[in-house]
Amino acid sequence: MTDKKKKFISPYEHSAPKGSEGWKELYPYFLVFQEQLKAQEEDKFFFCDSQHWPNVFKPFDAMTVEFAVKCLSQYNSRHYVIPPANGVDFKIHNGYCYMSPVAVNPELIEGRVPEFMERAGYYFQNWNELLENWHKKVKRVIDDMEAVHFEPLPERVDIQWIKDGVGLDPTFHLINDYNKLISLCYETWQYHFEFLNLGYAAYLDFFGFCKEVFPGIPDLSVAKMVQGIDVDLFRPDDELKKLAKLAVSLNLAKCFEKKDVNEALHCIALEENGGQWLQAWEKAKHPWFNYTSGNGFYSSDKYWIEHLDIPYGYLKNYVEKLLKGEVIDRPTEALEAERDRITMEYAESLDDEARAIFEGKLGLARVVFPYVENHNFYIEHWAMGVFWRKTRELSRMLKEQGFWQQESDMYYFRREEILQVLFDYGNSWAVGVPSVGPAVLQDEINRRKKIVDALATAPPQPAFNNPPKVVTEPFTIMLWGITTEAVESWLGGDEKSSHMKGMAASPGLVEGYARIINDASDLDQLKQGEILVTRVTAPSWAPVFNKIVATVTDIGGMMSHAAIVCREYGLPAVTGTGSASTQIKTGMKIRVDGGKGTVEILEELVEA
Repeated sequence: MTDKKKKFISPYEHSAPKGSEGWKELYPYFLVFQEQLKAQEEDKFFFCDSQHWPNVFKPFDAMTVEFAVKCLSQYNSRHYVIPPANGVDFKIHNGYCYMSPVAVNPELIEGRVPEFMERAGYYFQNWNELLENWHKKVKRVIDDMEAVHFEPLPERVDIQWIKDGVGLDPTFHLINDYNKLISLCYETWQYHFEFLNLGYAAYLDFFGFCKEVFPGIPDLSVAKMVQGIDVDLFRPDDELKKLAKLAVSLNLAKCFEKKDVNEALHCIALEENGGQWLQAWEKAKHPWFNYTSGNGFYSSDKYWIEHLDIPYGYLKNYVEKLLKGEVIDRPTEALEAERDRITMEYAESLDDEARAIFEGKLGLARVVFPYVENHNFYIEHWAMGVFWRKTRELSRMLKEQGFWQQESDMYYFRREEILQVLFDYGNSWAVGVPSVGPAVLQDEINRRKKIVDALATAPPQPAFNNPPKVVTEPFTIMLWGITTEAVESWLGGDEKSSHMKGMAASPGLVEGYARIINDASDLDQLKQGEILVTRVTAPSWAPVFNKIVATVTDIGGMMSHAAIVCREYGLPAVTGTGSASTQIKTGMKIRVDGGKGTVEILEELVEA
């Protein structure tokens, strides 16, 4: 139990790294800690959500945390009235995101239950129909974003506009289209959480019931009862596997010896059976290559559809494995068999009444649980991929007008500041004088770049203020892996140990050499048979799971994406260790026990 005398530093006492002075100006006033609210904010426990936002925010990118957490919160507090949980308070400090879940007054929980049952019950009872409607809404938003285009202002308004009495000019549409794009992004995040919180709620209800009727049941055993799911988030990887098998069957494997994707595609086009494969390649690209190697929250994320070298690298590896006679498919049948075995064993220990309740709760959890992963593809990957592509289109256009030097420069401004840039551009076009921006903005961009770069030199604090004596809030434990033990570990400071404890996230016991990876761009460094050790994985890292033998993360609970994906790929995993990625070095031999949630350093550093 955490010693109440020990606490984390206050954000008001935590200084920013040298060179980042003035960093608060980069973000909205309501997202930073304000001196006028010091007493109020120091009463809250904030933890760093580097699971979703592991990097320092550029000002424009901070929009993702604004939209995401606000929408998450509204579904808890205002839509479904989840009995024990309101929203999540959030702040940006030194460029990183910090969360503080807002609990419901215990005296009010019981009174919220009827409302929750009515509202959530309607969704649970009409899940498939409402989910079908959700897919239509999300696809419509994607189509609406695709329809937005940003072009330079013309020399003259078209004569037909005069004859038609339009009475507007292109700057009106330019500004309106920008506002529309931001609004569509916001709408996307509204839909993101329409089903997600209910998916977690149904699982937590089943989890709580199991803990009550099966005293001592491991968390992992509960999770296994809903594994073996077929979700769209795995489709991009599955499509690559199908393409690899097709390439081998059509005798095209030699083309995948090429290092460059364009060279490989050219080679395939010259082969007798190449046309058939290229047709399958094009079919797989839309929509399944709308997939990022990151998590969709940053403008710097790279999407497969625009960087074909990324899926080609995975595809090349799969072809090589097939030629060696190796199996590349997920062990779905084994997972389903294990799921059914565990479920049967526990169900048989219940009387008829309890078994009926157990089967009802399990059935609901299995129906709704796929959405917990599926939404990632449609929102973070596909929709956000289109959004970032359209913002780059705007940035390129303004770069061509002289407002900045690089395509990425626009992201150093907050979203509302871009409206000023657009009006500056439109105003100069209308008046017939040069825009002011090209003369002044680059200096400000350079200043902000230095601030962001300076912020990135210091790792985030794990938490701020006084921690709870015991962490009990289920969402915090299940999703983020914030447990009483984790908090105690953080409070232990820089203590080093060859033994680390985390969440028993996916079963299996393996030994191997560690490879520290903290950026998707470094995934190509992974060697066959290594153990991936990282702060946090993205769901899109799944294609590398055919190379590695286990995963260890600093952050994440039983229901984190890393844990779910590892279980579905039959890969041992320990999540939420707190500091494995800093205590372990590449080349160390380690033992990972995914069933017990332990990681042990067996041999100190050897040459990687």
